[in-house]
Amino acid sequence: MAAIRPRSNAGNAGNAGKVSTVSAWQPPVPGIAEVFHARFTEHAYPAHVHDTWALMIVDGGRVDFALDRERHGAGVSDAVVLLPPGVVHDGRTVAEAGLRKRVLYLDTSVLPQRLAGAAVDAPLLVDPALRERVHALHLALGERDPLEAQSRLAFVRERLRGRLAGRGQPPTGGTAPGARLAVRLRELLDARVVEGITLEEAAARLGHAHPTHLIRSFRKAYGLPPHAYLTGRRVALARGLLLAGARPAQAAAESGFYDQAHLARHFARHVGTSPARFARSGGA
Repeated sequence: MAAIRPRSNAGNAGNAGKVSTVSAWQPPVPGIAEVFHARFTEHAYPAHVHDTWALMIVDGGRVDFALDRERHGAGVSDAVVLLPPGVVHDGRTVAEAGLRKRVLYLDTSVLPQRLAGAAVDAPLLVDPALRERVHALHLALGERDPLEAQSRLAFVRERLRGRLAGRGQPPTGGTAPGARLAVRLRELLDARVVEGITLEEAAARLGHAHPTHLIRSFRKAYGLPPHAYLTGRRVALARGLLLAGARPAQAAAESGFYDQAHLARHFARHVGTSPARFARSGGA
């Protein structure tokens, strides 16, 4: 896929919170699914999951977030925030001056899924050398030579793997019947992100489980109801489509939303800006 070059975009995200600037793009660097820079005056992310790792540094203000239902906070310091794929988290700006952050979304070729448990145990990595490597990688991603960015990513990966190795076991959904049911429902939702599935069909396919039991089991295992999980997956899919050049209406249709307005409403809550502004922020 051709690189999409970053371009800052100012705008207001309506009810989701005020946004000073958002810049997002897909670099020509294997392993990096998205680069996301933002300055929020106020914003709160709903509970959601990513299918990538989120590696964040804070340049101004402070963010408060819950990961796997444990709360954490990070401000301008030597700490690097690492959120693993598949684990529920939220986030909100808590400083009066707002929040400035830079995020890299990394696929599992950079960090394997088996390290997720270590990141759940310690999502705040106080490591000046790692923060400096992440900062240098962001600078390289703004240039046109992908070789430097690839090289700097290799050093970031090396440092992250060294910090996470041996620190925890991968999170599991447990072995109780309700937990196994939740895992099966999640697999079903992951396979039906665009087309979706009704609660009745899901219950029938999962051994005629009672719908309310299905919802309660999923919420207990993952911290959010099935419909919220599916919405988050659809927003993530729309992000990739928009950065690849799709128009908002096309991205809405191809990611499972009813229409462009439906996408816009949920996109603003999850990303902090509108789909159109997000797409323009990574202008070619």
